[in-house]
Amino acid sequence: MATRTQARESVIGLLYAVDLGNEGIINFIDEILEDKKIRNKQKTFAINLFNGVIDNLDEIDKEIESHLTQGKIIDLGNVEKAILRLAVYETLFGELDKPIIINEAIELSKRLASDNAPKFINGVLDKIKRQK
Repeated sequence: MATRTQARESVIGLLYAVDLGNEGIINFIDEILEDKKIRNKQKTFAINLFNGVIDNLDEIDKEIESHLTQGKIIDLGNVEKAILRLAVYETLFGELDKPIIINEAIELSKRLASDNAPKFINGVLDKIKRQK
């Protein structure tokens, strides 16, 4: 059985693909999640997260960009952007405690993103947490 962390990791991969211009991946979410053995409740969880991010993308991106000290969201790496988008979505619309969301994003960034990503993601999410 897949964990919520594995479901989030899959959502990050899907968001990454969409950000690279592969919007057609939306048609294959079920197959992708099945391939990663994400089923039942975790599959529903992953699909809800993905759809939530996509449906609220403009608001999420504005929130991220308002907390960047340099540059714009377009300047971020695609993996870092996907992790931030997911975490900000959960922060704004989810029920999980913000410190848990931030910790999960940091841990995912340690595995999936560049070496500087955990510190950067922590900084942005901490600013958002203090404001919300």
